Amino acid sequence: MSKFSERLKELRTESGLTTRQLGEKLNISHVAIIRWENDKAVPLLDNVVALSKFFNVTVGYMAGEEN
Repeated sequence: MSKFSERLKELRTESGLTTRQLGEKLNISHVAIIRWENDKAVPLLDNVVALSKFFNVTVGYMAGEEN
């Protein structure tokens, strides 16, 4: 499992959101979020930036480059 998928799932669950709820908040398909969390797909940079802003973390953190 990639650091991105681990961190996305961790941040989402810590926020108490389902994949559907997160998708609705960011206008992203919940299926895409599920695929990202399960390492079945890689998000576009725009989506990584949107997720980083939503969770108030850096892109580097999302990518596993920062703690």
